[in-house]
Amino acid sequence: MPVKIALITGGSAGIGLAVARKLVAEGTRVALVARTERTLREAAAGLSGLAEIFPLDVKDLPAVAALPARVVAQMGALDIVVNNAGLNHRGAMLTHEALDLADVVTTNLTAPVVLCRAAAPLIQPGGCIVNVASLAGMVPVRFQATYGASKAGLRAFSRGIRQELRERRISVSVVSPGPVDTGFFGEDLEKVPDIVFSQPISTAEEIADAVLACIRDGHEELAVPWLSGKLCTLGYLSPGLLGLLRPAMERKGARAKRAYIERKRAR
Repeated sequence: MPVKIALITGGSAGIGLAVARKLVAEGTRVALVARTERTLREAAAGLSGLAEIFPLDVKDLPAVAALPARVVAQMGALDIVVNNAGLNHRGAMLTHEALDLADVVTTNLTAPVVLCRAAAPLIQPGGCIVNVASLAGMVPVRFQATYGASKAGLRAFSRGIRQELRERRISVSVVSPGPVDTGFFGEDLEKVPDIVFSQPISTAEEIADAVLACIRDGHEELAVPWLSGKLCTLGYLSPGLLGLLRPAMERKGARAKRAYIERKRAR
């Protein structure tokens, strides 16, 4: 049986690297994509010789459009695409330059659209696309409005092309995590909205398990944690109820954030 080939953006650390490790453990070869060649090489070194690296910034859209063909030329085929690269500029919209906010949309939405379009004709029948969105794409969150909008767009795009690509026997799935304990929080944890920490924090491995479940079973969307996904759906359907719950959730989140910061400082 031919070895499967998976292309993973944001593959040098966090969720992307956790997905790569789990796929490699099953015998899949992986094409790791990230901006920094050094970190890609370090990631690939621990993947049993089953990883090849493709350094690029996903904001370079012509390079993204050419990427699937490069992977096929270098690795022989393409079966799985995982759009995981992400960018977030937290804080009030007016504290950021307009083009910095545009970079968030380019990274989180435009680049996955380009990659899906370029990859779809090359993905083997029975293959799949998994796009990593966010619970922030299910309900609006102040101080990360652009990030939430980009992830909402990614969810809508994924669901639309899921219907289009069914006849090609390509499944399209979305994984929508809540807060994840990776470097994506960045150094300035104070800028992370309190309400984010009102939900349980997942590990990169837990999100990777959801990605692999989508690869195996073709789920339309998996939210992690499951209960947080249901809460977001309820908040979307009933904004008034969410407004009533928000103050208590923010207080809970503020306490959890302080505890998280203290744990990080103690390490």
